[in-house]
Amino acid sequence: MGTTIDALLADQSGVVGRRQLLAAGHRDHDIRRRVRRRELAVVYPGVYVNHTGPLTWQQRGWAAVLATWPAALCHDSAVRAADGPGRRDRRADDPIHVAVDRQRSCVAPRGVVLHRISGLAAKTLWHLGPPRVRIEEAIVDLAAGADNDFEAVAVVANAVQSRRTTAHRIFRALQARPRVSRRPFLEGVLRDVAAGTCSVLEHAYLTRIERPHGLPRARRQWAATSDGPIYRDVEYEPFGLVVELDGRLFHDTATARDRDLDRDLDAAIDRRHTVRLGWGQVVGRPCATAPRIARLLNARGWAGQALACPECERGGSQSPDDRDQPRFA
Repeated sequence: MGTTIDALLADQSGVVGRRQLLAAGHRDHDIRRRVRRRELAVVYPGVYVNHTGPLTWQQRGWAAVLATWPAALCHDSAVRAADGPGRRDRRADDPIHVAVDRQRSCVAPRGVVLHRISGLAAKTLWHLGPPRVRIEEAIVDLAAGADNDFEAVAVVANAVQSRRTTAHRIFRALQARPRVSRRPFLEGVLRDVAAGTCSVLEHAYLTRIERPHGLPRARRQWAATSDGPIYRDVEYEPFGLVVELDGRLFHDTATARDRDLDRDLDAAIDRRHTVRLGWGQVVGRPCATAPRIARLLNARGWAGQALACPECERGGSQSPDDRDQPRFA
């Protein structure tokens, strides 16, 4: 009996549930004796740990799952468990997010955020310690619940960059959900990531920067010719300004980077100035980016000014250093 419980404690980072102790042959008085001897300490009612000191994050995860069993880590907690103990950018006292079946009625213990989801059994990796929903499911939940589109993009980027999943797998998990916030945007981002294009970013530049801020209308994806056809993302042709939209979510290959530099060099030969924008400038901070593009255009002969859009009036999508700057007409 002792050997079985010792093995269980080793497998579960030193955390064990009352039902597991009973299944291993313990009786209630045996559990009370272990607690009295400080061989076990109570974490939650019916959940114990084999020491009396502070709990590690892994032990907190196990305790949360066992206290609400059958349950699994979800949302940020599932991602953190997949990242492993080497990550140092997380707080040890962050809430533990746990998923239970949608039909269940249970109360979350302290420090635990409870989520009720449909089809928990099929979405969970029960053999892992602690059990957790598949990382693709967790990423969809986090991206859908992000405060803004840029944070949603960052969730997807971090997941793909970690190589623990792919854009295709996240896309399949998203399609299996009947209702998800910002679905069209997320589907577009995932298609772009999978295909290596940035059409979502191109559309965002048009609808979040150029049109609402009154910038001149640009040419898009047209072929320039120096030593062959070269496609520009955005070309303000009368003013010699090229805006290239970099939809890569993380460092790309040296070959791709070399190709981008060649395009910039060709633009310089044609007396065009090239500026490269990514997700942060276009989706995260469009109201801070628009007046900068306007100033570049002003320096090259455009007589207009960037206009304030409704989001600008609310003070959104700007970096803290930009909010006190008088920029708009």
